Amino acid sequence: MRELPDYNSPAQLSAFLESKGMAMQKKFGQNFLINQDARKKIAAALGVQKGDSVWEVGPGLGSMTKELLDLGAKVTVFEIDRGFSACLKEFFSDEEAAGKFTLIQGDVLKTWKPRLKESGAPKFFFGNLPYNIAATLIADTIESGVRFEKCAFTVQKEVALRMAAKESSDDYSSFSVLCQWAYDVQTVCDLGKANFWPRPNVESRAVLFSKKENFPACKNPSLFAKCQRALFSSRRKTVKNNLTKFLSSFGLSDKTDKILAKAGLFPSVRAEALSVGQMLLLSDAIDSFIIKACQ
Repeated sequence: MRELPDYNSPAQLSAFLESKGMAMQKKFGQNFLINQDARKKIAAALGVQKGDSVWEVGPGLGSMTKELLDLGAKVTVFEIDRGFSACLKEFFSDEEAAGKFTLIQGDVLKTWKPRLKESGAPKFFFGNLPYNIAATLIADTIESGVRFEKCAFTVQKEVALRMAAKESSDDYSSFSVLCQWAYDVQTVCDLGKANFWPRPNVESRAVLFSKKENFPACKNPSLFAKCQRALFSSRRKTVKNNLTKFLSSFGLSDKTDKILAKAGLFPSVRAEALSVGQMLLLSDAIDSFIIKACQ
C-alpha cells in the first residue's frame, strides 16, 4: 500500500486534489467520510473476514477501501471518476499485484452486471452511495436475483428511512417493500453533515442489510417488483384502482376482484397498508391468473 493522503483532514485532502489538478464533482455526489471512527464502525458492521470478497461502490480516494483491505478482504471497487481511478490504482498497486484489489472504472449502473457475469457475486456489498443512484442500484441488484450476505450503505437519511419503513408509515414505499423482501434492515449509525467533506446539504445514515435466512418465496420476482411499484404509483388511490390499471397490460382488468379475493385483500385498502407478505400473496395471485390466461 503506497503512501495515502490524510483521510481525516479536509485541508490535506483539498491540497492533494489541487496538486493533482482535480476537484470534487457535484454531479457524482462526491463527499468524503472524514470521521475515522465512523469508517471503522461501518467496516466492522459488515463482519468481513480475511479472504472475503467485497464490492465497493464510489471509493473516492480509498478511505474505506483501506479499512476493508486492512481487514483482509479482497476488494473490487467501482469508480466513475477517472481522476480518482488513477489515484486508486497508484495507492493500491501492491494489492492489485497480489490479487487483493481490482478497479472497475465507469458507471456502476452499467458495469456491475458484466462484473457479476465475469466473477460471480461477492459475499459483501458496500458503498457510500450518492442519492441519485442509491435506490436504483439497490433495487437493480434485488430485482436481478442477486442477494449478498451483507451490505453496508451510507446514504441520505431520507433514503435510509424508506429502506426500513413499515407499512402505514409516511416513508413506506415500493422501495421499502423490495428492500425488506430480500434483507433485514437495521441502522448502523447516523452521520451528521460535519462527518463529510465537502459538507453535504443533507443528513446521512449508515445501514446494514443482512440476507434473510427464511427468504419469502415468490413465483415471479420480476412481476412482484413491477406490481408493487404500480400499487404505489398513486398513493391516494385504492389497491383496486391501481391494480386494475396494472392488470390492463395483461388483459386482466376484469379479474381485479377475483385476484384480490384470492390474495385475501379488501378492494378498499391502500398500498401503504399492505405488508411485504401481503404484497407477495397478491403477486402470486396475479401470476396464477396470467398463467391461466396463457393456457
